[in-house]
Amino acid sequence: MPNDLAAEHTQIVLERLAGGGAVPRGDQLDAVRAIIEPAARVLVVQATGWGKSAVYWAATSALRSTGAGPTLVVSPLLALMRDQVNAATRAGLRAATINSTNIDDWDSVFRALDSDELDVLLVSPERLGNPRFAARLDQLMARVGLVVIDEAHCISDWGFDFRPDYQRLARALLGTPTASVLATTATANSRVVADVESQLGSGAVTFRGTLARTSLQLAVVPGLAPLERYAWVADALHTLPGSGIIYVLTVAEAERLAAFLQSCGHEVAAYSGQLEAEQREQVEDALRRNEVKAVVATSALGMGYDKPDLGFCIHVGSPSTPVAYYQQVGRAGRALDHAVAVLLSSDSDERIWDYFATASIPNAADVDKVLIALAAGPQSTVELDSTTGVRRGRLETLLKILAVDGVVTKDGTRWASTGETYVHNTTKWDTLTRMRRAEADLMRQYAHGRGCLMAYLQQALDDPSPAQCGRCSVCTGALPQPGTAPAAEWLEAARAFSRGVDIVVEPRKLWPQGVARRGRIAGLLEGRAVAFADDPGWAEALRDLQRSGYGTLPEPLVGGAVEVLRRWAKVWSQRPAAVVPAAAFGEEGEANRRLAADIAKIGRLEVLDVLRWEGEALGPDLSSSPAVRHLESAIVLGAPVEPLPGPVLLCAASMRSGWALTVCAAVLHEAGVRGSMPLVIHRLP
Repeated sequence: MPNDLAAEHTQIVLERLAGGGAVPRGDQLDAVRAIIEPAARVLVVQATGWGKSAVYWAATSALRSTGAGPTLVVSPLLALMRDQVNAATRAGLRAATINSTNIDDWDSVFRALDSDELDVLLVSPERLGNPRFAARLDQLMARVGLVVIDEAHCISDWGFDFRPDYQRLARALLGTPTASVLATTATANSRVVADVESQLGSGAVTFRGTLARTSLQLAVVPGLAPLERYAWVADALHTLPGSGIIYVLTVAEAERLAAFLQSCGHEVAAYSGQLEAEQREQVEDALRRNEVKAVVATSALGMGYDKPDLGFCIHVGSPSTPVAYYQQVGRAGRALDHAVAVLLSSDSDERIWDYFATASIPNAADVDKVLIALAAGPQSTVELDSTTGVRRGRLETLLKILAVDGVVTKDGTRWASTGETYVHNTTKWDTLTRMRRAEADLMRQYAHGRGCLMAYLQQALDDPSPAQCGRCSVCTGALPQPGTAPAAEWLEAARAFSRGVDIVVEPRKLWPQGVARRGRIAGLLEGRAVAFADDPGWAEALRDLQRSGYGTLPEPLVGGAVEVLRRWAKVWSQRPAAVVPAAAFGEEGEANRRLAADIAKIGRLEVLDVLRWEGEALGPDLSSSPAVRHLESAIVLGAPVEPLPGPVLLCAASMRSGWALTVCAAVLHEAGVRGSMPLVIHRLP
């Protein structure tokens, strides 16, 4: 194919996207030329803002002009797909998407494909698991001229954001013999690059440039306590330029920090994968239009979100790898001369790192449980939860990995064994675990400012040309306002807000399958908790509580429980008639009794110490069904209960799943208690 075709269409697309006078980078044009060769295999690893999408729009334009079929783009996030559809349209291409939010539009999209009225189809990786889409995949792949695997680090086991669904779809697409294939990413170290190259096959051409971002001023603010981080953000939002993203590690933290900043008068919104698709789109658009100062987001707002004038990126909590951190700060300053990226790290982040280091790695014993269960016949995820005892989140990830390996398959809602033998690659998974922990150590060093921050990120991503940036807080010794210490007024505001939030404990509705009790749960009412997860307002007291194994209740948390009760009492429909300590194993049971006694004394209520724990402690990481089966045998009524005029307060030092309190409430209900209202010191995530 003549080279001038690539140059012509690259120029046309760039001018449509960036305006008249836009000039392609030399490596952009070289990449387009490589892609439009027959059955090409190309990998582009370039920094965010370099123009990777312009490359595949230009290649699509060139290929379509020769009569080639449409381009199929695999895109990992709904936000990214919406932006890509808009960008393709600006580039002069006809684009549509098939994803979980537009099922009603699928038929019209398929008709447009059949009549060759689409230049670009974008799909989410989960679509391969949908029978309607999978049934058309072979027909579609016979027609496409180009396959684009965007955010290609997701198809690598070694990538920071490996996704089984994404890898399964990518493998199906990479088998296409006639279409060209382009894989793109901004966040790949040498190991990920080598893995993706091997998946693309022999003859793959890689274009890799420097990952330095000259517009970014990186900074690390050391030594802030959790509450000080909240205060720092509230203070900094008065002076940071433009609008931006504030990243946090958990959904709960996103909601909590957003609520605090709103209470301080800042226009912010929370964003996580738990929002409905329409709500996510509304928040994305509000940020894009600068209707909010910031969005407080989990990593769900990340890859591909297109706001070129994003002025700042703050991390309240550090991602576990430099690669993930680089990907997120890469959202800022794409079309600006100056943008700020600040990390507010904390030692508490590392507990979350430890979880994510192994959460997606299959455990051989869990695999055996799942395959033994499926040997008896197909089962739904709910049924497997009950029969295997593997917790739901880990079970769902495990099933996707087994599906990638062809060991299981899904038909509707039920999983079945394919008969293929599963061989657990212990070496591979152990190596991946060690690698993730090593990357966490790199992030720990970054957070302590061990050298130029930009050069450090470049080295962590195996950039071929790392260099001192001369702009970061290590190079200059200067921090963005408010420096190392937020104003006292914001610190006090953060403390008051955090300790004044009512944490509602919603009652569970239905008993899981495979337990003695059936159907709807009776006896458990709405409750309250003093603190949730790593609540910054109670950070020091929670550390003391956890060090004691929940056997000793720090006085500040008991005082917090009293304040919770005072606020809660204003909305009670009926005043509690007594206080009951929840049954718990060992010293935590004694702590529950002391809490109940303190609450009863202040509220002038009777203590009914009628619940007993018999037998062993509840094992860790059990799914709902085996956990409830254990609790049903462990929690018993130790004394009769006289009729009461109202519900009881059910006191507990901690709760995680809520099943222990649910069984306690059920035992009390069966003894004639009208209802149990949980009062919990620490609700664990």
